[in-house]
Amino acid sequence: MSASLAKKAVAVESAPQLETSGHDVAARPEELRLLEAMLFASTEPLDQAALAKRLPEGADVKALLTQLQSEYAMRGVNLVRVGGKWTFRTAGDLAWLMTRESVETRKLSRAAIEMLAIIAYHQPVTRAEIEEIRGVVTSKGTLDVLLETGWIRPRGRRKTPGRPLTFGTTEAFLSQFTLEALGDLPGLDELKGAGLLDTRLPTGFNVPMPSDDPALREDEDPLEPGDLELALAPVPDEETGPNS
Repeated sequence: MSASLAKKAVAVESAPQLETSGHDVAARPEELRLLEAMLFASTEPLDQAALAKRLPEGADVKALLTQLQSEYAMRGVNLVRVGGKWTFRTAGDLAWLMTRESVETRKLSRAAIEMLAIIAYHQPVTRAEIEEIRGVVTSKGTLDVLLETGWIRPRGRRKTPGRPLTFGTTEAFLSQFTLEALGDLPGLDELKGAGLLDTRLPTGFNVPMPSDDPALREDEDPLEPGDLELALAPVPDEETGPNS
């Protein structure tokens, strides 16, 4: 054997073998590659039904997603489920790498955080109901800030005098806080354990079980044309409390 052929043989033998979670690349299902490509290319999370439409008929989408999630579990990006949809996200323990690239454009006030929490747990809820829970009149500007973030939205109109708008959270809210569903929000015991609630609470105090069912309730009417613009319209001569 010539010296050049010997060098080539050594190079081939020493070349690293590509593997995917212990399986030969050649044995990796083509459907898995298609699924991976779609999720990488999409700018938004995709649900199982949307993925199934682009895969060969009969493909077990649920099993493929589970396998792909397992493959990426220890990588720099993970396959996660947010709001019932699937997307790739930077691994949680590597989030610090992105801190220099992220820009904090606005810090929510305490009033906005309280309002967001009330909407998340009590939705659908009107502005008057939010004020009753907080015990203080709510500034229109605070509500506008939350609407501008895209984390809350007008749902419908309450079937009561004045037909006030009802508000609920959005898919963007779930994505922002990496929640699969509203049911993943912390309960009473978790909030106490995190020090977010006083341990000496009134008798009978409880935290409602949040629901993100998009269907209108019996006491809600559908939104009317212009309601979205009205939600952001200024309210004249509004009086607000000191903590609003």
